[in-house]
Amino acid sequence: MIAEIRALEDEKSALSARQARLSVEFDLLQRREQAAAGVPAAELGTGVAAQIALARRESPAKGGRLLGLAKALVTEMPHTLAALEAGQVNEWRATLIVRETAALTAADRTAVDEELAPDTGTFDGAGDRAIIAAARAAAYRRDPRTVTQRAAHAATERTVSLRPAPDTMCYLTALLPASAGVAVYAALTRHADTARAAGDPRTRGQLKADALVEGITGTRGGITGIEIQLIMTDRTLFQGDAEPARLPGYGVVPAGWTRELISGGKAAGTRPGPEVTAGPAGDPTATTASTAEDPHADLRLWLRRLYTAPGTGELVALDSRARLFPPGLRRFITARDNTCRTPYCDAPIRHLDHIIPWHHGGPTTAGNGAGLCEACNHTKETPGWTVRPRPGPRHTLQVTTPTGHTYHSTAPPLPGTPLTGNPRTGPDLPETPLADMPRTGTSRSGPSLLDAAAPECGAANTRRIRRKLRRRAKTRMLARSRQGQPERLVRAVPDFSWIASLPSSTELN
Repeated sequence: MIAEIRALEDEKSALSARQARLSVEFDLLQRREQAAAGVPAAELGTGVAAQIALARRESPAKGGRLLGLAKALVTEMPHTLAALEAGQVNEWRATLIVRETAALTAADRTAVDEELAPDTGTFDGAGDRAIIAAARAAAYRRDPRTVTQRAAHAATERTVSLRPAPDTMCYLTALLPASAGVAVYAALTRHADTARAAGDPRTRGQLKADALVEGITGTRGGITGIEIQLIMTDRTLFQGDAEPARLPGYGVVPAGWTRELISGGKAAGTRPGPEVTAGPAGDPTATTASTAEDPHADLRLWLRRLYTAPGTGELVALDSRARLFPPGLRRFITARDNTCRTPYCDAPIRHLDHIIPWHHGGPTTAGNGAGLCEACNHTKETPGWTVRPRPGPRHTLQVTTPTGHTYHSTAPPLPGTPLTGNPRTGPDLPETPLADMPRTGTSRSGPSLLDAAAPECGAANTRRIRRKLRRRAKTRMLARSRQGQPERLVRAVPDFSWIASLPSSTELN
């Protein structure tokens, strides 16, 4: 088994090299076709990375990086490509070598590739850090001026980003010049040490985090004049239901956490909050939270009703007052789509786009609107790309690329939607021959379908169920064989969920 695992890893690397070669060939073909169609030279190659991303089930941004990796390997780094084909490095480590030589000219990058010569076994037994160090040192020796220029240019790329973390937490990351980052961290550390010396019971980590939030937002709780748009069912809000909510820009959050956030409780990661009181006179959809103990906790909660179809969860309306104006329709589409509607793209929505273009008669309606990131919206406008609405359980789009391949995107389910039917993207799964399905017996590689479907039945009961199913399948196949029918039985993938409901195996009799 270890030998097979190693052989499969080598094959994965060889297939990655093949994908790189095909990507470069496809890019050349697309550029020729676009040039023949009269596309300006500066726009040649537009949409190629997006097509590669869809074919590899990746986001458009990842598709651009994969195409850049393929071009570097095929045209400038033959030794690294040969090592990838031979399984001496995997795709990730080839990416590291390409990344560390990205600032070099084509000639210098080829020289570094020859110096490192990964196909000769240079990196046998080396980890990621060793490969990065070797490639970086070779690049520094080859072109020290470029390295200095990169360091000077890096300060212009400073930014702040937000990524989800488990348990309703998140990572707020700042990319700063080293001097600025050290100064910020030192200031937070001094504040934490001072507060601890004064008897504050919070840990140093908690003190630094709270000081960062309070210093930037100007409030103790951190929420001030910002619309965060929690999406939840009325049952979760008022009846203590366990259906999770959705926080745009973060993802799914627990029901109890959302209720604590609204009431200002500790579970949401804020200071003990205020009591909720009645809202402004004449406004039945708003409530105001305030307390005399905390003058900064002036939290205003606006409840906006969303109406969904009971069976599918299709978002059908907002409050009528909000839908009378373009901002209301914008909120509607953003709440429905959550992230960019291009398949496999999870980027934030930046543009609200007409699916059927407005200049082709497309109406400005919710059904003809879709949320897209900036890159996907520009890609959609290139020649050969078409997007059309299609019937589906919820708002569904069909994306057709210049090569004629089609991909589908269905709006994500809102909280409270029954998770049945097709997945978010792609067609139904094909039927699978019974002989090609995973075995239901004991497997060395992990639990079987029956083990996963009925974990509470116990090992002994599960074995008896498996034996009965095997006997039934064997009897059925023998009967079909005697009747002159082929022994290979073709069936759809079975549903074993009914086994989980059996109290014991005796009900199979």
